[in-house]
Amino acid sequence: MKSTKKRTKFEKPLILFFVFLSAAFLFPIYEIAMNSLKGRFFIADDPFSLPTEETFVGLLNYTEGIGKIGFFQAFGWSVWITVASVAVIIFFTSMTAWYIVRVNNIMTSGLYYLFVFAMIVPFQMVMFTMSKVANILRLDNPFGIIFVYLGFGAGLAVFMFSGFIKSIPLEIEEAAMMDGCNPIQLFFKIIMPILKPTAITITILQTMWIWNDYLLPYLVLGTDYKTIPIAIQYLRGGYGSIDMGAMMAMLVLAILPIVILYLFGQKYIIEGVVAGAVKG
Repeated sequence: MKSTKKRTKFEKPLILFFVFLSAAFLFPIYEIAMNSLKGRFFIADDPFSLPTEETFVGLLNYTEGIGKIGFFQAFGWSVWITVASVAVIIFFTSMTAWYIVRVNNIMTSGLYYLFVFAMIVPFQMVMFTMSKVANILRLDNPFGIIFVYLGFGAGLAVFMFSGFIKSIPLEIEEAAMMDGCNPIQLFFKIIMPILKPTAITITILQTMWIWNDYLLPYLVLGTDYKTIPIAIQYLRGGYGSIDMGAMMAMLVLAILPIVILYLFGQKYIIEGVVAGAVKG
């Protein structure tokens, strides 16, 4: 009874706190969307006011921004790099995690901890060495960068997949093997469907990271193949001038796909993180 009263006592303050926290996170997105409809000269003067008859320019910022940065080409490169990188990460790390969990020896244990250690190494420590190695290995193109992302994304993916695979009863795999499944059939027909919640979670998390990433594509690809974050930077003019209207509009177009993806997949993030981190 005391526990129920205590929970009721803190329930309203917690709700208010999380409502305030949600508003704090959503406010920058609201500001960007609102200012994308205002003339660029009015944004700096009064960034927090709603568009008026004088400041409202409709979709002018969007059309100008799309033309200035070559938005559709940048969008195409971003889609290719993101989709291909996430697919490669899911494909290879799921098999790696399955091998690590089922072949439990000193080598696989060491391999697992290497993947976990890779999660805590700051990117800034390896970025210059990485860009040099990528150049030597001819990975400095929209196809080669996929394997660079595989290296950086494998740590989290293997960690989450391994945690979930530990919860899968070994008897399921033994029964499939007795029915005539070879290891490849066993993985793709039995294990991979079971891994679906964790795979969706990793897909969403990796997509959010790769789509919004600026530094790695800039170091590896340079300016030859502009992704959206790199292309948006070209709205900066000489002497620090910025076309704020076009930049706000392009930021809206850049974050819109990720917001939609997150809204549709948010429930899988919670389910997958809990499954991968707690079970087993």
